[in-house]
Amino acid sequence: MSKPVVAVVGRPNVGKSTLFNVLAGERISIVKDTPGVTRDRIYADASWLDKDFTLIDTGGIEPESKDIILSQMREQAQIAIETADVILFLTDVRQGLVDADEKVADLLRRSKKPVVLVVNKVDNFEKYMPDVYEFYNLGIGDPVPVSAASMLGIGDMLDEMVKHFKTDGGSKEEDDRPRIALIGKPNVGKSSLVNRLLGENRVIVSEIAGTTRDAIDTAVRYHGEEYIFIDTAGLRRKSKVKEDLERYSIIRAVTAVERCDVALIMIDATEGVTEQDAKIAGIAHDRGKGIIIVVNKWDAIEKNDKTMHQHTERIRQILSFMPYAEIMFISAKTGQRTDKIFGMIQMVIENNSMRIATGVLNEIVTEAVAMQQPPSDKGKRLKIYYTTQAAVKPPTFVVFVNDKNLMHFSYLRYLENRIRDAFGFRGTSLKFIVRERKGQ
Repeated sequence: MSKPVVAVVGRPNVGKSTLFNVLAGERISIVKDTPGVTRDRIYADASWLDKDFTLIDTGGIEPESKDIILSQMREQAQIAIETADVILFLTDVRQGLVDADEKVADLLRRSKKPVVLVVNKVDNFEKYMPDVYEFYNLGIGDPVPVSAASMLGIGDMLDEMVKHFKTDGGSKEEDDRPRIALIGKPNVGKSSLVNRLLGENRVIVSEIAGTTRDAIDTAVRYHGEEYIFIDTAGLRRKSKVKEDLERYSIIRAVTAVERCDVALIMIDATEGVTEQDAKIAGIAHDRGKGIIIVVNKWDAIEKNDKTMHQHTERIRQILSFMPYAEIMFISAKTGQRTDKIFGMIQMVIENNSMRIATGVLNEIVTEAVAMQQPPSDKGKRLKIYYTTQAAVKPPTFVVFVNDKNLMHFSYLRYLENRIRDAFGFRGTSLKFIVRERKGQ
């Protein structure tokens, strides 16, 4: 189902960034660069052996004073506890065990979340092992000695980490109810929308503890079908720093998107679409989820006959990397158009799971090639032998060609548009894999 989420927590200068970069490997730009979106390095896709996971960096700490360090570390730990499946708690063998480590360890221990205690900067095991033993005093398990900079002990740490990944053996996997994540900036109306949907449909709601984390999922029944809404609201503390708030909402979005089938990206109509909205939308786009852009607080806007068109144009401009996304204008407060949400969700789920027969697909591609010749380079022209659909969620197509270097991005986009013209695929990204077949 969803990938486990691993959070890195620790004091300043213990090597969190170094460890993060080592685990992210070559994917250091974090998720692939999406046109129109710049993202902070808050999360990365990583894997160990055959296990994929999402790594989140809970944030840097500015060491102004010991009190501030401790309060910010507590904040980090709280974010990790709320959102992660496994926590990597990083300490520093050179600085030794300090008071802040003990207080955060206490918080982590009480959370009952799996914690891997990592002692960093052990670049000489013989010399530093006696100092590593001191960290047993934290009472959260065996300390794992590593040197992130020298890449020593990383394998042992990852082995320990993946032991804590849940292997859902049955009942949870059988739950095929559609999962809908509400993502967006704080105070955009995510909780209000869930409450409105619940109220309108007068359902007895089951409060289900989130699969492996503390988030509460809400079951909503509509026309005999049950949907699970994952609400990423719930900022439990006021943050004085805007960047902290943004980082927090992005971390929440990452963890919710991992678990959902469709992401409702909520935008505040009174603010318009922002760069922060684009960052959050990019997460769902990168992971190939079904996407609906929900513009909330539409009742608070002064309108004329051009207002909706102007808002749509602006959204399409800023979120230009996802032209396929559906857009709705609603008011969670008044209930305006909220009854249309379930129909839209159902359509997007069907499109995200749609499968096209190979024969029909190749007819469309052949017709597209006849209408617009494939690119050529130095006298050699791209030949497309055939195309097949390899997967759903998102729909993934494999295109077999004579030379994949000849497949320009623009031509692949052209093929995608022709396939969309034929089959719709509204609300879902499409993924293309280009493979070479020699000697044909």
